[in-house]
Amino acid sequence: MRIAIIERDKCTHKKCGYRCVSVCPGVRMGDETVKVGDDGYPIIDETLCTGCGICPKKCPSKCIRIINIAEEKGSPVFQYGSNAFRLYGLPLPQEGVVGLIGKNGIGKTTAIRLLSGSITPNFGEYKRKWKIAEALGRMGVEAKAYFSKLAEKKVRVSYKPQNVNLLQGAFKGNVGGLLKKMDERNAIDEAVRIFELEESLGKKMGELSGGELQRAAIAAAWLKDADIYYFDEPASYLDIAQRLKMGRALKELSERKNVIVVEHDLAIFDYLSDYIYVLYGEENAYGILSGLKNARAGINEYLQGYLREENVRFRNNAITFEQTALTERKSPPKVSFSPMKKDLPGFSFESEEGEIKEGEIMGIVGKNAIGKTLFIKMLAGVEKPDEGEGGIGLKLSYKPQYIRAEGGIVSELFSSSKMDGAVLEEAKRILSMGPLMEREVKHLSGGELQRVAITLALSRNADIYLFDEPSAFLDVEQRMHFASLLKRIIENSDKAAFVVDHDVVLIDAISNRLMVFDGVPSVHGKANKAESKRDGMNRFLRSVGITMRRDKDTLRPRINKPDSALDREQKEKGEHFYYVKD
Repeated sequence: MRIAIIERDKCTHKKCGYRCVSVCPGVRMGDETVKVGDDGYPIIDETLCTGCGICPKKCPSKCIRIINIAEEKGSPVFQYGSNAFRLYGLPLPQEGVVGLIGKNGIGKTTAIRLLSGSITPNFGEYKRKWKIAEALGRMGVEAKAYFSKLAEKKVRVSYKPQNVNLLQGAFKGNVGGLLKKMDERNAIDEAVRIFELEESLGKKMGELSGGELQRAAIAAAWLKDADIYYFDEPASYLDIAQRLKMGRALKELSERKNVIVVEHDLAIFDYLSDYIYVLYGEENAYGILSGLKNARAGINEYLQGYLREENVRFRNNAITFEQTALTERKSPPKVSFSPMKKDLPGFSFESEEGEIKEGEIMGIVGKNAIGKTLFIKMLAGVEKPDEGEGGIGLKLSYKPQYIRAEGGIVSELFSSSKMDGAVLEEAKRILSMGPLMEREVKHLSGGELQRVAITLALSRNADIYLFDEPSAFLDVEQRMHFASLLKRIIENSDKAAFVVDHDVVLIDAISNRLMVFDGVPSVHGKANKAESKRDGMNRFLRSVGITMRRDKDTLRPRINKPDSALDREQKEKGEHFYYVKD
């Protein structure tokens, strides 16, 4: 089976004069292997294409991919259009929480849109508009039963989309008005409490921070009286405490209703899911769904890159974790920073003095709105403290929390002579930057933009690297690729890095020491002195009321079920983290 993909946002057919048509051996022999469509874009006939590989090599904009799939998968469940992404297989709701795991651009959101009724299965026949009644005849027994109920409106669906910014355009009122409109379970007070929206009720949607918008979107979906609830990346923008509250709320909901979740925070995904489907394939080309798996076994198979029951290897290398991860370095200090204070309207912040060592990665953890980003900005010299000295007097490379998608081509961002060429090439390879280099920045997705920003920051010649929430919008594989790349760059040099993030798995993987921030969100924040990772994790996890252990097979960090025997045992011993027993 062969798939041809043409990325239309990269295609320069008018400039190149349809090079793909002119070089195709099939066209030269009189076949219409590649032809010009009604909209002016080239179309590759996948049944006539021999997979010779000439058109991808000759294409000046590198927008063509010809992919040979080793195993015949039959017709796709859905295809977006000619030479466009297609999905093979569909997940189905089960009792409890069903999780979908896979890299970005592999079909998770497409699967949820199909199940929620936002789009209708077309089985690769994308040229005509399908009605759900027509699609039923092409489905298996279980899928037919589900979609029949959906068509007859015997099953009600609630859907929290991936892009919560859509709420700002769809609803013009304030948060309180949105929740009242969505409240079909007479549970608005409970939703406000669970999702910490007390301070947000009077705010209009356009005034909300990313975290407030996410919590409002989750609460709105949670308040509907539905049979099946779909939550697409609910942890984005939330701190670890908020992620856990959200997780507990969805777990409780799943005791009465069916819940399906897409999430890239591995610890939260594991905590939430009872069963999972693994999606594999090629980014923005095709996605294939595995069979239903027990959550722990399925996650471990995903990390190993090998599905046992399907006998499919979809990744050459396993994603691995270390028993003790990184430890404190014995190297000399790279730079010291003084105690600092800063007062903003309604918020005060203070930090203790500290230092970071050569070859060290300092993890920074804490709740939202207690000064982590402010601290990073003061180190970078972007914000000036009221007391103490900001800036650290060395060459800095700063990846901010929020990234602006400005004009221009991605490759133009890397034209500076201040780039480390060797690091840039390694980052481009590991973070799969090749397909993005000739794209316009303003057309990139959130995950693509984050990869560009990370690559840019890592490739600058600098002494200190500052990363504010680098995991945002990245999938599990991309997060761990970033972790391994950052460690290689920093560990074997006299450089150092600070990393702020809410993904505990990522922070554990990269940090030599931790700075734990505490305080009252939006009122007061304090940055404590750096401490060993074990002490820091214990302090932090104690503050949010959870314990974690390592999986006995993969050593990945896992959140213990609240009040379980292991949770109680660890709390009694004061060991909230680094517990190997399973």
